[in-house]
Amino acid sequence: MTKALFETASLGELSLKNRLVRSATWEGIASPEGALPDEAYTIYEELAKGGVGAVITGFTSVSATDFYMDDMMRLSRDDLIGQYRRLTDLIHAERVPVIAQLALGAFYRPLPGGGYRQTEPDDMTAGEIRQVIAQFGQAARRAKEAGFDGVQIHAAHFFFLSRFISPRVNHRSDEYGGSTEHRGRILLDILQEIRAQAPGLHVTVKINCSDFATPGLTEEESMILCRMLDEAGIDSLEISGNGTSVGGIRPHVNEGYFAPFAAKVAEAVSVPVIAVGGWRSTEEMEKALRDTSIAFLSLSRPLLRQPDLPRLMEAGEVTESACISCNRCYHSPCHRCVFRR
Repeated sequence: MTKALFETASLGELSLKNRLVRSATWEGIASPEGALPDEAYTIYEELAKGGVGAVITGFTSVSATDFYMDDMMRLSRDDLIGQYRRLTDLIHAERVPVIAQLALGAFYRPLPGGGYRQTEPDDMTAGEIRQVIAQFGQAARRAKEAGFDGVQIHAAHFFFLSRFISPRVNHRSDEYGGSTEHRGRILLDILQEIRAQAPGLHVTVKINCSDFATPGLTEEESMILCRMLDEAGIDSLEISGNGTSVGGIRPHVNEGYFAPFAAKVAEAVSVPVIAVGGWRSTEEMEKALRDTSIAFLSLSRPLLRQPDLPRLMEAGEVTESACISCNRCYHSPCHRCVFRR
């Protein structure tokens, strides 16, 4: 099938006006409880108006007791639903579907004397694993009530689920450890729980192509997990890698650094594959769509510099992103591009 960057396309049951997706990008501006400040609405309205085909929110924790990072968005309480409904309404006003990235930074066990302790997969009880699975399902139910079109299970970047499926961290000997299939069982159980609690949502997974560490998740194991998810009924897959942004990306030189593996996955599964990682030019993005079975491309840093980049590219006003991959946005308030005034 011939694909073009700026054509309407179906991501499962979702209709997108083009093949560009805003990949989840950390903002770090929510309250400790996960409430949204006014700036969050400004950021997402700007993205929706900028012409992107779909928006995936930044890291949104499923737990009220996830202390892995400060200022995370959360879908851990029902009283937050109204604030997220306002967010989805703003995005939908621009005819853009929006997906909540559901994530867990780490699991924290309550201590008898008060407080919490981070607990890694090896030391978790079966009941605690079931608790995490339930938290993802409950967060998906809140996402649906808030008007989200889908949810993304965040199993990349060495946050909790990424660590759980990695042989570098998970040395369990029960049904959730050992083989790749057993370590990946938690993803299938979360998918099943989301389907039960929030039927009708588009469910996607963000997963590492590799942990880029030894021992660690390899491309061979990632492929096994992608096929498992496909067979279990996942709606799409976003292929990433351990770590987030590579510096020094230049148009036509080193774009699309996860695309080679994403292309292999796209040939092996029946669902749409989204490739993230260093896209900077219309030429290279069109080439990836033309020459592979990758269905969608996702952008993060370029949209910090130019939230209207999709609109500018479609109009032919620009052919390359102005992002220079300096990654200084990581050290700026709400991850804002330092070159934007």
